[in-house]
Amino acid sequence: MIVKGVKYQWHIPDVDTHKVAELASQVALPLVLTHALYARGFTQKEQLQDYLISSYEKDVADPALLKDAQKAVDRLKRAIEHSEKILIAGDYDVDGITSSALMMICLLPLDARVNFFLPHRVKDGYGLSVKTVERAHENGYTVIITVDNGISAFAPAERARELGIDLIITDHHRPHGHVPNAFAVIDPHQEDCQYPYKLFAGVGVGFKLMSLLYKNLGKELPPEVYELLLLGTVADVVPLTGENRFWVRHGLQKITQGHSYGLSVLKRNARVTKPTLNSLDIGFFITPQINALGRLEDARSGVKFLVGNDQTVTETVGSLLHELNEARKQIEKRIFENVQNKITQGLIQPHTQRMIIDLSSDWPPGVIGLVAGKLMNAYNVPTILLHKNSSGVLKGSCRSVPECDIFKALTHVKDLLISFGGHPMAAGLALKEEHLEEFKKRLFDYVVAHVPVESLVKKITCDAPLLLTDITHKLATGLHYLEPFGCENSQPLFMVQNVTLIEPPQILKELHIKARIFSDGVIKSVIFFNRPELYEWLQDRAQEPFSIAAHMSENHWNGKVSLELQGVDVALF
Repeated sequence: MIVKGVKYQWHIPDVDTHKVAELASQVALPLVLTHALYARGFTQKEQLQDYLISSYEKDVADPALLKDAQKAVDRLKRAIEHSEKILIAGDYDVDGITSSALMMICLLPLDARVNFFLPHRVKDGYGLSVKTVERAHENGYTVIITVDNGISAFAPAERARELGIDLIITDHHRPHGHVPNAFAVIDPHQEDCQYPYKLFAGVGVGFKLMSLLYKNLGKELPPEVYELLLLGTVADVVPLTGENRFWVRHGLQKITQGHSYGLSVLKRNARVTKPTLNSLDIGFFITPQINALGRLEDARSGVKFLVGNDQTVTETVGSLLHELNEARKQIEKRIFENVQNKITQGLIQPHTQRMIIDLSSDWPPGVIGLVAGKLMNAYNVPTILLHKNSSGVLKGSCRSVPECDIFKALTHVKDLLISFGGHPMAAGLALKEEHLEEFKKRLFDYVVAHVPVESLVKKITCDAPLLLTDITHKLATGLHYLEPFGCENSQPLFMVQNVTLIEPPQILKELHIKARIFSDGVIKSVIFFNRPELYEWLQDRAQEPFSIAAHMSENHWNGKVSLELQGVDVALF
């Protein structure tokens, strides 16, 4: 069933309600949640139980299955035994920062002579460079381990070989056909890698290598690594399925029992007072602060903050993170409005071109990926924003819709690019300004050919119908079994039909709409974030029944927990 809402086209799956009821009784899950999971394809008892119950034995594979992992571990053991200098080469986003911190926390207790280097986004650019390899050689390093980068570091790998440095690449990005000629390449996306799970963040690949090292040594991993694995995995928006799902759940349990001083500072900055955090809290309130550091300043402070050896340093960097995150929000807003004004003026035509491409030399390169994501969500088209540097080179970030594999799209124009890399939904690239017009023309043609016009309509899927009488603490408890929510395991979206307003709606901060709705003898509050256009729509409804698509959430305030609805859209049906 398809319904036209105010902003979205609603897809309401057709399910066999008799089978849903039978399944609910078998797994002891609330009917509405069983309905939601059935609609997502969990139609058998065994499938549901496999999804609901994570276990180490079922979900976690032997790290030795990763190609070159044992070879890398043997080399690290030899380096530690002979006091060789080891350099960790990371990246400036949360995944790269947490990966670097995880390696440091694992190697330092083993008496390794280890240090780390994170490139500056503007001065150094992404990933391992020849310059970094040469500098490492000058400073006596004989082993370099990349984290969250390296799969396209062909020239640095050759230079490392020339200088007698053993380069160990750990990465999670897809290889460009072949891989660098390094001492060891650990990336589950290699065609001949036997590891069964492929969808780790960079921190996940680094974690598996350190797991194998500690297993070889007969030691237990430092407990802090599970917090770092959690932060990096959630922040990098990798699928929360399979092994990722297990480790995020495990990390959330760990931080409930006890967490680092750094996480306490980040919670305080975000004014999060909940006793327990979930993956949405981590993604929305915690990790953006760490991301702000790598996007606007020197990301190396983020590693020192996460390693947390000095409480004074943690407090100082924590304050900086808060300031930078607030500044980042304002910069994002300015760039978003800049592009939006061009769309209003017709200078950019997302629905004709089925894509947004824009550039400026004034946009900080570290923020444009976030804005590209917001524009993609607002207009439902692939979006590329580019920063023009003083040399006339355009470096950019891409965010895409499910209907368009942006990595494939960039492969189609790779002859125009200096470099590119990424995933189907997100990528980075660089090109010379002289190639921009040809780049745009060919990409527009590619997207028009591969993205159907009907995909431009923003869509949501309502997982299950919900009555206001269903909204109970029992349902909230059941929802916890479906967590963690994130990529490929979204928070269930419910459809609540035939509700009426009991009083005029409120508008909060000129952005958010709050209303009280009535149905089946129950009154509930619903809030629509960033939907000011709904104020008049709701006012016009008066006593007329309407339907809402909404998430159910717990609101923690002053030690009390209330259940409320977070509205996504409204419709008349």
